[in-house]
Amino acid sequence: MAYECYSQVNVDESTKQTVINNGIGLGSVIAGVTSWERNKSVLLAVIHAFFSWFYVIYFVLTRKENERK
Repeated sequence: MAYECYSQVNVDESTKQTVINNGIGLGSVIAGVTSWERNKSVLLAVIHAFFSWFYVIYFVLTRKENERK
């Protein structure tokens, strides 16, 4: 059946492990988005996404009044 081809039922363990190890983490996404909202710079967003949770913690500690809800 054609739908079985796209359902990924028969994915081997090495493929699953590769996807898990090479995926983008939640900390990188949060850091990239918060950096973009604050700086509007793609370069800084990429750099901050690389530092991941370190930038997220820095952002929380240095939030400006207009960034708080």
